[in-house]
Formats: sequence, structure tokens, C-alpha cells
Amino acid sequence: MPNCWSRLRVRRGLTFITGLVECLCFAGIIFGWASLVFVLKQDGYFDYLCVNSTGINGSQALDCSEQDEQLSLVFTIASFINNFVTVASGFIFDHFGTTVARLLGIAFHTMGTLMVAFSNSALSVLLFPALSFIAVGGVMLLMTNMQVGNLFGTRRSTIITLYNGAFDSSSALFLLIKLVYESGISLRACFLFLSICSVLHVLRTFLLFPRTFIPYPIPDNYTYGLSCSNLNIARHSINVSSRQTTKSEEVSSKAAAKPGQSATASLHPEKTLRECVLSRLFIWHVIWLSVIQLRHYLFIGTLNPTLQKLTDGEPTLVSQFINAFAFTQLCGVLCAPWNGLIMDRNKHKPRAEGMSEQESDLNSSVLSLFLTSLMALVFSICAATPVLSLQYFTFIIQVLNRSFLYGGNAAFLSVAFPSCHFGKLYGLIMAISAIFSLLQYACFALVKSVLHGDPLYVNIALTLVILLAFVHPLSVFLHCRSLASQRANRQLTDSRQLL
Repeated sequence: MPNCWSRLRVRRGLTFITGLVECLCFAGIIFGWASLVFVLKQDGYFDYLCVNSTGINGSQALDCSEQDEQLSLVFTIASFINNFVTVASGFIFDHFGTTVARLLGIAFHTMGTLMVAFSNSALSVLLFPALSFIAVGGVMLLMTNMQVGNLFGTRRSTIITLYNGAFDSSSALFLLIKLVYESGISLRACFLFLSICSVLHVLRTFLLFPRTFIPYPIPDNYTYGLSCSNLNIARHSINVSSRQTTKSEEVSSKAAAKPGQSATASLHPEKTLRECVLSRLFIWHVIWLSVIQLRHYLFIGTLNPTLQKLTDGEPTLVSQFINAFAFTQLCGVLCAPWNGLIMDRNKHKPRAEGMSEQESDLNSSVLSLFLTSLMALVFSICAATPVLSLQYFTFIIQVLNRSFLYGGNAAFLSVAFPSCHFGKLYGLIMAISAIFSLLQYACFALVKSVLHGDPLYVNIALTLVILLAFVHPLSVFLHCRSLASQRANRQLTDSRQLL
């Protein structure tokens, strides 16, 4: 039996490591689009949109602005779908479990990579469904991997944020494809290799995941995947342990555990999905995520023209800063765990008498939410400042803030609301923020027409909007203080009854 448990520990370690690799190499690769565009243009995708034009001095030049616009539209649609369909992915995950969600995500991801592999300049239109499929598949891989944090109890939030950081850093894969392409390997070969890697995703699904969910808290004798000694126990754990914890313990929490369920006091019934969505915590969390995400999307979307303006169109300098921005994205996986450590900092400390684990986790999240909002404000100010050398620092604070934002988003949802609603709430908030992010196009149009290409006033307005993000940590702080006051009054009432 000791040998059995040592194998289970090894299996948990393999689940964590392979999940990290999966998120780092496959889940969020579409956000490295800027690097892939270079390869696509070299291979002539949408090159029929390039036309000859006459320059200022009468010289002939090739105008490829419509090609750039079409390629930009591919990413715009894919990034929108990446967020918007997450609500559907969440419902599938919540209702059908890990195996179904992962197999569906793997199927989407594989179809997308195969479409890119067998596309060419004559079939450029295949990029539209291909990148969208890759985006949807990547989100489903991330969502199913985040529950791995449940296996590591006191480090749950750290694991969740680490996986989200790996999701951000996976954008560097397209940079790697660009470098490999320049060394002589074709785009088709690169994407065929990504398609073949789907076999590994399928093996992980059946060997290193339960059929339903990983529960939290982890029940005694819990196992998953292939049992080391008792197949009957394994089958029972896979089918049952995700649906129930120790019901004899006052039914303190449902163990339908997606990426983390805080133990809620048994005195309080579990909230319905409607109650969660209409709660003050969720509404301000939506606003918090949406305003910060909009600032990031607008920054990325206007980065190239901004650098063109700051460098007076010097191509070498523009390329230098674009490469610097691409390499800083690699640091997302290193930055994100710090946010998780902030949220997990009270796990090993004794809680106040009567304080639930959820209340303790919410208390810990206040600092995380505040720091994320503060970094967003600093980032917005730096991005709005027209100083070229300052942009290196802007890139650093941008990737740090982005890592805190998305990792903190998932971690907060996992501690603030019942885990049986995690997939739906995660999907819903990403869908709402995706709709809100469409405001970037209004900002683009405003800068181009009314402001004659000068984004200064839009940047100032967005910086002021960022201030709304500070309301969320304040709201959570007041909520926690209210819970503490209710607990104190309850203890006072109990003590008087005893007297």
C-alpha cells in the first residue's frame, strides 16, 4: 500500500508537469499572432489584396494595407471567439465532465492546426475557421487543466495562476515557428507536428485525469486515472468522488469540484447560478476584468502604429521593439505564480474562530485585486506617455499585469463562488468581457477620424476608466468586513445564551 500511494504522488506530479507543458505549448498560441503574420505574408496569404500604388514622388510601390487588414481581421475574430465561446465551454465542462470537454477541445485544436497545415495562398480563407478552432480548443485545454490545482490543497491558487501564466506565455510558440521557418522548415511541417501532438493530449485525458472532475477538498483514499493496485477503487473514485465528499461531515461543501472549491460553512446553503451572477461581487468582478482587458487589447492593437510614430518610421527600431515585446511575453509563466502565492499566503495560518475557508480566501484576494488594479493604472500611464525608451518598461509591466489579471480572475472565481458553477461563471465573464472589448474598434475609429491619428485623448480617457477597477478590491474588502462583523455578533449572541 505505501508503494501504491507513492505511485499516486508520482501520478499527481506528472499531471501537474504535463498540464503545465500543455498550457505552455498549446493552449494560448493564437496570442502570438504577430509572429505568425510574418510567416503568412512570406507564404503569400491574401497577397492578391496587394496593389500597385503611386508614391508622393511619383515612384511605384506595392500597397499591402488591405492584406494587413484582412490578416488583422483573422486575429480579431479568433480573439473574440476565444473569450465569447468560453461560456459554452464552461457549460460543457460543468455538465459533461473532464473527458468530454477535453476530447472536444482536442478535436477543435487538431482541426485548426490541420486547416493551417493544408492551407496555402490560394486557400487563405481557411485561416478564419482555423484560428478560431485553435482558440476554442486552447481555452478548453486551459479550463480542464485548472482543476489540477485541487490536487495541491494549500497551493491551489498558485497552480491556477501558474497555468494561466503558461497560457499567456504560449504565445511565444508562434515566435518559435517563425524562427524555425526562417531556418528552412515549412509552415505545413510545423503545424502537422502540432496536429500529431494531439495524441499526447488524448493520452493525458485517459491516463492522468478523472472522467468527471477533480474534487476539492480531496476525499480520503482519492485516486484517479489508472489505479496502481485496486481497479474497483479507481473506478469508484472516478465516478463517485467528484460528485460527493464526505456527506457525513454536515454536507459543508459539494465536491463537484472544478478548479477549486472553498469549504463553505454548512450554515449557508449553496448559491444558485442566478444568485452568483446578480451578486455585487460578480458584477464588480466583470467590470474589473473588462476595463483592464480593454486597455490591454487596445495597446496590442495599436502597438505597431504607435512604434512607427515614436521611431519616425525607422524599420530597424520598430523591429527591435516588436521583438522585445514578443520576448517579454515569455515571462508570463514566471510572473503569474506570484499572484497565486499572494492569494494562498494565509493557507498555513490558523483562522479566526468561526471564520470559514471561503472568507479567509476572500480576505487574501483583496491584496491581489488591488495590486492588479494598481499595475493596470501604471501600465496605462506608461503606454500613454510618448517616450520611446519608456516602452521597454511598458512591455514589462504589461506582461506582469496581464499575468496577474487572468490568473487572478480564475483564482477569484474559484474562491468566491461554488465550484459547481465555476465553468459557467468563468465562461460567462469571459464572454461579457469579450463583448466589452469590442469598444476597441470605436476607439480605433475615433483616433483615426476625429483625432487625426493622435491617440492622446483616448489614452487619457482609458486611464481614467481604469480607476473603476479599484472599486472591486474595495467591494471585496467591505464584504469581508461585513462577514467578520456578522461572525462577531453571532459569537456574542452565542456567549450570552450560554450565560
